[in-house]
Amino acid sequence: MALKEKKTIDEKSKEILDQMEKVTKEVKKKENKKEKKDSKKEESKQVVKKESWWHGVKSEFKKVRWPNRKEMVKYSIATIIFILFFALFFYLIELVVYLIKTM
Repeated sequence: MALKEKKTIDEKSKEILDQMEKVTKEVKKKENKKEKKDSKKEESKQVVKKESWWHGVKSEFKKVRWPNRKEMVKYSIATIIFILFFALFFYLIELVVYLIKTM
């Protein structure tokens, strides 16, 4: 009699283990589906972000006022004069420092 009871207990425990395995498989399937949906949502969000970024860049370029030829020449001359002035300024500072050190 004890042997029969042991067999029935073993069979029941096997059934329970089988049911648990089925449940875990189902849960894993659901998690995989959810992860796939989440990844698709993230990809679509990234595409939307890129599209909106390009849209913003395009609209900002439309707002830019590009200089004409006359303004460009004026700004270029001002930049060259600025660079020459500071090059001369720093050269003079170096020269003064050199002269002070050699005295």
